[in-house]
Amino acid sequence: MKDFSFVTNSHPAYIESLYNAYREDPASVDPEWIKFFEGFDFAVSNANGKAGAAATGTTALGVSNEQLTKELGVYRLIQAYRKKGHLIAKTNPIRERKDRHANLDLAHFGLTDADLKTEFFAGQIVGLGKAPLEKIVQHVKEIYAGKVGIEFTYINDLKKIEWLQKEMETTLRKPLAADQKKRVLTKLNQGVMFEQFLHTKYIGQKRFSLEGGETTIPALDAMINTAAEYGVKEAVIGMAHRGRLNVLANILGKTYEQIFSEFEGTAVPDTTMGSGDVKYHLGFRASIQTPAGKEVNVQLTPNPSHLEVVDPVVVGFARSKADVIYNSDYDQILPILLHGDAAIAGQGVVYEVAQMSKLRGYYTGGTMHFVINNQIGFTTDFEDARSSDYCTSVASIVQAPVFHVNGDDVEATVKVAEIATRYRQEFNSDIYIDMVCYRKHGHNEGDDPKFTQPKLYEAIEKHPNPREIYSRELIANGDVDAAIAQEMEKAFWKDLQERLDNVKQHPLPYKYQAPEVWWQELRKSTSEDFVKSPDTAISKADLDKLFADIMAIPEGFKTLRKVDKLLKDKQKLFAEQGLLDWASGELLAYASILQSGKDVRLSGQDVKRGTFSHRHAVLRSEENDEEYSRLSRIGDNQGKFRIYNSLLSEFAVLGFEYGYSIATPNALTIWEAQFGDFMNGAQTLIDQFITSAETKWQKQSGLVMLLPHGYEGQGPEHSSARLERFLQQCAEYNIFITNCTTSASFFHALRRQLALPFRKPMINFSPKANLRHVRSYSPVTDFTQGGFKEVLDDPFITEPARVKKVLLCTGKMYFDLSEKQMKEDRKDVAVVRLEQLYPLPIAQLEAIQQKYKGATWFWVQEEPLNMGAAGFLQMNLKQFNYGVISRNPSAATATGYGKVHAQEQQEIIDTAFNI
Repeated sequence: MKDFSFVTNSHPAYIESLYNAYREDPASVDPEWIKFFEGFDFAVSNANGKAGAAATGTTALGVSNEQLTKELGVYRLIQAYRKKGHLIAKTNPIRERKDRHANLDLAHFGLTDADLKTEFFAGQIVGLGKAPLEKIVQHVKEIYAGKVGIEFTYINDLKKIEWLQKEMETTLRKPLAADQKKRVLTKLNQGVMFEQFLHTKYIGQKRFSLEGGETTIPALDAMINTAAEYGVKEAVIGMAHRGRLNVLANILGKTYEQIFSEFEGTAVPDTTMGSGDVKYHLGFRASIQTPAGKEVNVQLTPNPSHLEVVDPVVVGFARSKADVIYNSDYDQILPILLHGDAAIAGQGVVYEVAQMSKLRGYYTGGTMHFVINNQIGFTTDFEDARSSDYCTSVASIVQAPVFHVNGDDVEATVKVAEIATRYRQEFNSDIYIDMVCYRKHGHNEGDDPKFTQPKLYEAIEKHPNPREIYSRELIANGDVDAAIAQEMEKAFWKDLQERLDNVKQHPLPYKYQAPEVWWQELRKSTSEDFVKSPDTAISKADLDKLFADIMAIPEGFKTLRKVDKLLKDKQKLFAEQGLLDWASGELLAYASILQSGKDVRLSGQDVKRGTFSHRHAVLRSEENDEEYSRLSRIGDNQGKFRIYNSLLSEFAVLGFEYGYSIATPNALTIWEAQFGDFMNGAQTLIDQFITSAETKWQKQSGLVMLLPHGYEGQGPEHSSARLERFLQQCAEYNIFITNCTTSASFFHALRRQLALPFRKPMINFSPKANLRHVRSYSPVTDFTQGGFKEVLDDPFITEPARVKKVLLCTGKMYFDLSEKQMKEDRKDVAVVRLEQLYPLPIAQLEAIQQKYKGATWFWVQEEPLNMGAAGFLQMNLKQFNYGVISRNPSAATATGYGKVHAQEQQEIIDTAFNI
């Protein structure tokens, strides 16, 4: 909205000139002036029978100069309330609002108390017609500064602004019907009852209660019910601890019996899958019926203690479901994120996810954000927790509106939830609800909050809960509402007693979706599964066809000359030598998966061309920038190839791709880092989800992470992908750790991801150097026979008996060692590659050890001794006697000086051959 203070004292002739311009061509003036003149013109026409009549001492609008100035002041006042009314709205149920300097006094608009009885045409703008100023002020206060405040004036889209204004000025003021009130009170009763029951039965147990914010339950209920009326078939919810158990019970219908067994520690963990997780981290899924008879699938994703880390996982999960089940119709699936006020303001992934919301590769049709605003984080007051006026200020960066609502006013919160849901469906954009409430207990139920907020918690102790407040309101409102309240009061205590008496609930029936059926067709892994990889070869006929498909360019498409030459070189290599380079082997893997009808999704920074310009999966026309995907013409029934250059984010993008991977097992989902060390910015995702989710939550994922790792003289930031961190987290066959050295090895590793009867994340550490290294090229037979080989023996050795020394290594180190071996014709030294570090291929290594009987073994690595795989191997390869050759222990991963790097690398190679 515009600020019109600059014309407050301007000569009326200025306004007249704008008005005359408006009459001639409305589009020639600012849209806000159009609104003013339309309303004003209409009102004056009705009052005077004409518009623009000139008279002595009047303007061309037919009113006095003084009146025109006053009218404009009233108009500005109305606009100011629309823009800043939220700053004084009565949204805080427990303490006075902080003065945010809204400047809404009459004097700021050239008005005084003497004008309160004067009627103004400007009342027409808010539907009052010509009305006294006091009525206009009262009206806009009720709308924009009551129990609901709205931030939306930073939005540029006029349709959205008008839509929101209409909802605030009409829908929000309509009373709820009797059946709606009964539904609201029922859900509120359930929310309060659940907390009272747990507080009675499990005294002092940590549960992160919703007490003080129980209005969340009817609000979520209203969201889901409204969404169903507007075409939503599925809601995906992500939230942290507070209120999670209540949401599980009263939104998703998880039975009290199931929840109690977790409280009492009697739920038996699946010992084949690991240790489980605490009750307030767990996920759930249910099919629920709305009051209107619609069925909605509701999923609550598991979430660790890193509160907002679940955000990108939820939106990635929703995107995958939309793609797989709903043919990318985002109106049919609704992501809902529940935030705490301290977390949404304090954690950077919230900003990253907001920036994803409108991007082609990460769009989900808009996310609903609901903030349970306790006004405190752990023990930190909001004034110490953020610099912005609101915890939701991040919304403005994507022009998402924010409703601030008093959590004690359950009807207002429910109405806002309904409006916000319809907005999302209407505009497919993000929207935020900031429900201001309080936290009755401390951070957990055993914590005394008075230690840090004595005054605040003195007020909270005396404050009735939202159910009590709403019941009183209903009783005070009249006979019908009183009857509802009294009926529900009896039901409340009856239900609570039944819970205390352990009356059992029946779990809701659930119909599995197609991807969930696909997951059920898979199984858990066993140790036998990792002895040898499955056959993932393709036929020679398929290889020839697929290679031709990925090399073909549509007629008339003029690709860049440099790229065209690269493709011709690859074709020549294949035709004349029967070899496929790294990029061709990779694209061939994708093409073969697509040919089988399964999907491939690849994202990361610059993945279309490849970080190091090797992949060229998507070509660009040098004539018009048109794109052509080389994997778009594999066959009539091919799966979908989705490839997206990502925003400059690791945390959110990796979380999104992980969420995408757990929604369906029939898509190969890949995230590529520009350099492997970039994963440092996503470490929380790796620790809390990728390496541990199967153990904690029985969530399998086939996500692939491509993390270039290799010492190439590029300094400490671009050498190490922290291989040692991943290896430290390896246990219970949780992930694959690979460092492929040939195009065929990479081809089989990728195909293995979907060929196995279970899913495991795979982290591949192949370095940049492999992408164009001539010895990484593979012959056709390596693609048409066998599968992934966890260990590659030395092809240079023809007489095993002559071998006195075995150099065991992985990745780029192989090429450096092998080049010296061949250059000096060292038939007494074998260089053996570990293509897979975890699960460690013990059987294959033992077979090679038998082959080279009597040889001395060394593990050779580029990394310093305190990094890389040395420590992992010393712990897990105890049946071998071997030495370790590496760089000296170091605090930094690598030197930043090229000459020092080269010297260190040469020392490793020389030591390996001369020791």
